[in-house]
Amino acid sequence: MFRGDVGSSNGGSAPTAPVEVGKEYDVKIEDIAREGDGIARVEGFVIFVADTKVGDAVKIQVDKVMRRFAIGHKV
Repeated sequence: MFRGDVGSSNGGSAPTAPVEVGKEYDVKIEDIAREGDGIARVEGFVIFVADTKVGDAVKIQVDKVMRRFAIGHKV
């Protein structure tokens, strides 16, 4: 009845996320969130990145992946 986390590298918390914790990605900041973090997207999946501005092309590392978004930082 309940599907476990067998074979899941992300603990089942974000089965459709195209990003993984600890991995690096080259992204472009497309928008700014209300709190001031930059918003980037990987395959349409939102990643919040602090200390960035619209138009920045940055390499980020993902710190946390949630069901609908991720949080990362510049490297």
